[in-house]
Amino acid sequence: MFTQPQIFEQFTALVAAESTRKNGFSEAPYNSLNLGLYSGDSLENVHKNRDKFYAALGFSAEKVAFSYQIHEDKVLTVTKVGSYDGFDALITNQADVYVAVTIADCTPILIYDAKQKVVAAIHAGWRGTVLGIVGKTITQMTTAFGTNPKDCFAYVGTCIDECSFEVGEEVAQNFDSQFKRFDTEKAKYFVDLKKANQAQLLALGVPINHIEISKFSTVLDNENYFSHRKEKGKTGRMLAIIGIKNG
Repeated sequence: MFTQPQIFEQFTALVAAESTRKNGFSEAPYNSLNLGLYSGDSLENVHKNRDKFYAALGFSAEKVAFSYQIHEDKVLTVTKVGSYDGFDALITNQADVYVAVTIADCTPILIYDAKQKVVAAIHAGWRGTVLGIVGKTITQMTTAFGTNPKDCFAYVGTCIDECSFEVGEEVAQNFDSQFKRFDTEKAKYFVDLKKANQAQLLALGVPINHIEISKFSTVLDNENYFSHRKEKGKTGRMLAIIGIKNG
């Protein structure tokens, strides 16, 4: 049903997880743990799936904050739970407020400031990555709560892998050479979103030993994860979520 980043295991008050597509209620092509409200699936099934996922983590839907995502770089500091609109990253320092992003190829990044007790959930597609949403999130954490990147721990989650993320020149030109390669046989570029987002964390001062990168791929491990590209847009969504337990 979900995996939990090892990087956060040392923090007993922290809850962080990334869902899989297993052990839910949805039928094909959303089978089975589809957590995406805007995926075209039955909302009854999605809410049942969400309730099951949250319960397994030890809280209810009434403690979750999430947003309708627009593939940009808007970051919201939240103080209460509920649904928002137009943000691809959420930050909070409130205990028992769990911030979540939906994904199905884009990169989820979860961040924990262990000193100031601040969490962030980020949805970084290629546009958000190019716009530097990771950097803008940590900058907002610093402005709002005094975060020092050296105190942050981060998880770069499961997304489309480099060998599957085939793009044209119009996308590739937005990425530095270290994050892309050109395949002469296919006459296409391939972009590494995990590496690009890790680089943003490092550039801001997050120590490399404070960063974990998922070894899984939404495409290569499609039996366990939803992939918008591989499944041609008709598929479910995972959730990446993080928050601090009260008490």
